[in-house]
Amino acid sequence: MNRIVILTGIPGSGKTTVLDLAIPALEKEGVKYKSVNYGTVMFEIAKQMGLVKTRDEMRKLDPAKQKEIQKSAGKKISSMATVSSVIVDTHCTINTPRGYLPGLPEWVLKEIMPDTIVLVEAGAKNIAVRRNKDTSRSRDAESVDDIQYHQDINRAASIAYCIMTGATTKIIKNEQDKLEYATKEMIDVLR
Repeated sequence: MNRIVILTGIPGSGKTTVLDLAIPALEKEGVKYKSVNYGTVMFEIAKQMGLVKTRDEMRKLDPAKQKEIQKSAGKKISSMATVSSVIVDTHCTINTPRGYLPGLPEWVLKEIMPDTIVLVEAGAKNIAVRRNKDTSRSRDAESVDDIQYHQDINRAASIAYCIMTGATTKIIKNEQDKLEYATKEMIDVLR
């Protein structure tokens, strides 16, 4: 039976970097996953609808439109799991001007029904430094305290998602200069 693993973490936590290192290592062991970025699927849908031109514009959309796009993306991703195991790189929550929006609300979770939710975290100061170095994105400025608060919100949301689906949750610490440890933990979860 194919597994569905949700990989979450706030921008700058390093979740995508950890995943990009874990997938090839797993493939060498014969463990295969299709990796899909939930935001990319949402962006493709929103762009086709003519609502946005960049990914960063999505979080400023009206919440009703965001919900519609989320549901469409969930359906598309769940269909992928009929073919192979899938790991979904996404955000647990999205900090919008109106408050935190669940990245995986009930209607999406019912479509995807993950087996495991992995939450990648890092020190709030490290995340702030990583974000400042990343010139490829247009992000709103957040204080170190705001970054930590967002990680705390993600922990609570992750557990709620598990309660709704019966999935397990795993928190992986991606601390500065310890990427190999975070990658090893990710590999162990995905085996």
